[in-house]
Amino acid sequence: MAKYAVDLLRTASTTLSVGNITADATRPRRLKWYDIIFGAQGTVGDNPFLYTIQRCTTAGTATAVVPQPLDPADAATEADAGENHTIEPTYTSAQILLNIALNQRATFRWVAAPGGELVSPATASNGIGVQSPTSSAVAIATQIHIDEQ
Repeated sequence: MAKYAVDLLRTASTTLSVGNITADATRPRRLKWYDIIFGAQGTVGDNPFLYTIQRCTTAGTATAVVPQPLDPADAATEADAGENHTIEPTYTSAQILLNIALNQRATFRWVAAPGGELVSPATASNGIGVQSPTSSAVAIATQIHIDEQ
């Protein structure tokens, strides 16, 4: 099927989700995360951050973000994406798929080996979220590329 890009941003002073991508409630599709870029912007310090990628079963309450097709000929995605959460998604216990420890000044790109993509089920409101601690002077950013099937 089609591939999409999503930019997620979090600016808050507490540990909350940077964002998540979940299957649509009415037309769920399986999503494969294959490329993720982690970083921070603003007045960054010399601090450690831990980005956690974890499965979730609800989307929580967030600002909607529209995944953009990488090929403009593709249709709009059925996936739902959100950033800057005010109510956290429901994360699945012990379902951490990746932990990426970074210095706040660093940028890191994770690319899945062929067949090693992070996959979420075609189940309504199920998906994957990104969590990280933030500070008020820094915006935590991720860009995620997904394959919708």
